[in-house]
Amino acid sequence: MRKTIAATVIVAAAVIGITTACDPTDLSVPAGPTAAATDVRLADTTADVSNLTSSQENAVDKASDYLDYSSFSRDGLIRQLEFEGFANADATFAADYLNIDWNEQSVEKAKEYMDYSSFSQQALTDQLVFEGFTQAQAEHGAASQF
Repeated sequence: MRKTIAATVIVAAAVIGITTACDPTDLSVPAGPTAAATDVRLADTTADVSNLTSSQENAVDKASDYLDYSSFSRDGLIRQLEFEGFANADATFAADYLNIDWNEQSVEKAKEYMDYSSFSQQALTDQLVFEGFTQAQAEHGAASQF
């Protein structure tokens, strides 16, 4: 049992490290959901999911799980879901199906970067663009930290 829990924690930490561009040797697990996680829910919690394919529903569930622990750009979330083996169509569907405030995600991602290292506002903007945020979203996120 201990080995299973330890392995799960290591895998989860590795995935979090990959998605947040953290030091891959740092296997610490976040204390809890990010502030962005509280904003990430289905657009309508009473939405009828019976018309979703199982692949779409699984992609939506996985996207929501990721957003509980880290922030993503729309493109970054789609890429992460594709890395997990979801088809581009299902990954894109999940990113669009969830009611995600991409500006808020950029603010949270900027905060994650500033908690990890120091950046100029321009360098932080550039990093957020590299992460897949639009220029406007990146500028918004970076400005929130200065």
